[in-house]
Amino acid sequence: MGIVMSSERFEPGASDETRAEQISHPPRATIFCRGTPVFRSRAARDLGCLLDVDPDIEGWECQAVRLRVNDRWHAPDFLITYLGGVKWLVDASEEEGDPAVTEAAIREGHRHRFIPREERESGFRLRNAHDLLRYGNYRCPLGDRIRIIATLDEVGSLSVAEALGLFREVAPMAGLASLILQRMLAIELDDALITPDTIVRRL
Repeated sequence: MGIVMSSERFEPGASDETRAEQISHPPRATIFCRGTPVFRSRAARDLGCLLDVDPDIEGWECQAVRLRVNDRWHAPDFLITYLGGVKWLVDASEEEGDPAVTEAAIREGHRHRFIPREERESGFRLRNAHDLLRYGNYRCPLGDRIRIIATLDEVGSLSVAEALGLFREVAPMAGLASLILQRMLAIELDDALITPDTIVRRL
């Protein structure tokens, strides 16, 4: 079913002042966000961090669609586009969320779900995403990028400590985090916090 008139696409943020308040949650960097990053809560910012380290996601937008829910409007936190083109509206919630929002989205042709705190904070992925995104505004220079990729092609994998020793042109952790966030390299994010022994591989 197509999108009906009670659903609107719009630019997030009611004003510059409101927008400034909404994006104040660190980390400031985003990687695959399309458009203005606007987060109405700490919970939404945390969810945005998880979107940036999900390899199945092509891109995401903040509050890009407005739904008519009974007698009020609601803008879901994110419109996510997955690899292959499937789109979902998602909201960060403390628990199960408001089923009326999901019902309104379905009526208007959208897929929608709430992602509760328990799911967002399960395991170590969120903490690792926060750590990596502290370096999200860095870019790895070509020389360092070629050096570490060529080494991994030769040996298969490296520990984080070994990988850091290969950087010459940029701060090592910033360069490594940049390559991980740009999906050129991969590390395990779920099982433990990133340490010197964490294994780095080509994605």
